Amino acid sequence: MDGFVGRRTELGLLNDLLDAVRTGGRGGRPGRAVLIRGRRRVGKSRLVEEFLERAGLPHVFFTAIGGSKQEDLAGFRAELASSALPEASRFDDYAAPVTWDAALSMLADALPTDAPSVVVLDEMPYLVREDPGFEGALRKAFDRTMSRLPVLLVLIGSDVAMMEQLNTYGRPFYQRGTEMVVPPLNPADVAALLDLPPADAFDAFLVTGGFPLILDEWPRGAGLWDYLGQALRRPTSALLVSGERALAAEFPAEAQARAVLSAIGHGERTFSMIGRAAGDLHPGSVRRSLALLAERRLVAVDTPLSTRPSRETRYRVDDPYLRFWLSFIGPRIPVIERGRGDRVLETVRAGWTSWRGRAIEPVIRESLWRLADDRLPEGTDAIGGYWTRTNDPEIDIVGADRLPIAKKVTLVGSIKWLENKPFDARDLARLVVHRSQLPGADDTTPLLAVTRNGCTAEGVRHLSPDDLLTAWA
Repeated sequence: MDGFVGRRTELGLLNDLLDAVRTGGRGGRPGRAVLIRGRRRVGKSRLVEEFLERAGLPHVFFTAIGGSKQEDLAGFRAELASSALPEASRFDDYAAPVTWDAALSMLADALPTDAPSVVVLDEMPYLVREDPGFEGALRKAFDRTMSRLPVLLVLIGSDVAMMEQLNTYGRPFYQRGTEMVVPPLNPADVAALLDLPPADAFDAFLVTGGFPLILDEWPRGAGLWDYLGQALRRPTSALLVSGERALAAEFPAEAQARAVLSAIGHGERTFSMIGRAAGDLHPGSVRRSLALLAERRLVAVDTPLSTRPSRETRYRVDDPYLRFWLSFIGPRIPVIERGRGDRVLETVRAGWTSWRGRAIEPVIRESLWRLADDRLPEGTDAIGGYWTRTNDPEIDIVGADRLPIAKKVTLVGSIKWLENKPFDARDLARLVVHRSQLPGADDTTPLLAVTRNGCTAEGVRHLSPDDLLTAWA
């Protein structure tokens, strides 16, 4: 992967905050703070590094290591002393501070008063865990000093749940910072990075999840099977190791939650089947694990979209990469380590069409939701699916005016994501029948086909991978 692609929205927000620092704030408080959160390896630090390089301002970039409070305080002093802040060099001979109050006072003394600067604290959740008083010290330093200076304070964390909580009512830093979520790269970014046509870019997105670390090792222009053939030969490939590292960081002690996640990753979607596949867990344990997984944004909870309430809840792994890893890679790491990645590649090939058909559905729904208003029927403010307990019918796409219970269904659609089979007259006839079984739909409800390989049926609007990719551009 060459250069820096994407992140226009995130860079724009950082530049807007920096503009506010430059122009000054009301009441003589130009200082600003931003709390950046996102999954590990999603590119948060790389984004901020790119921002700093483009801004060209004096800054200090400290990354906590999470060993101990004393180690991080010593590291902070060393990073501050070696930074490009105008007064930083005078701290070369200082001893490491013993409290964060003292450390942040040192920082305030080094910040310029007549020109903008940037302070970055990366992996901030480590600091919060090491020292219960860190948040209070940060609030005091920001309120008394940094908010009065032309400085942008950037706080970065991979513990998504903790970073969300830092800016909630009752926490010391409440309402002092703007929140920013850094998602993985989207399918359009993947297409640009890898120089792939739209359909192949969606395949690459399903396998990598848009994580830059994995995309870095994907040769530009290479197809899916060429990349997998290469990656599965190397036990150190990011495709292999990133999943295990992510799970180890998320679940250092929650074995049951990991077992539940694995059950969902292997294709179980209902509460009862998940509990059975996870080891016949007690329903209370399954419920607690699902709540934890949803809180950490690892599992999405879906309900049927129609004008009628439904309890037919289903669960899925929200991260495309982790879904792929749990299905094909994680259980077969020992095989790859024995040098038989070719066997794993055969397993992926055998299950790919079926797996991709299910995995692409939430990506397509998100793409449709992002489409311009003139591409979908008026009043389509929500996109979902519909199913019953028996899966008769099971409808891929339902457009409506709202979630979770619609007042009006605006469209009914089908996804056909096969290599060489277009959406044909038989698929249309099946979609018409399913529309008649959907609460809130009638014969006038518009029909939509989303296809990988074209549409031969007449009387139905269809969208291609090229159309979907424009929604992310």
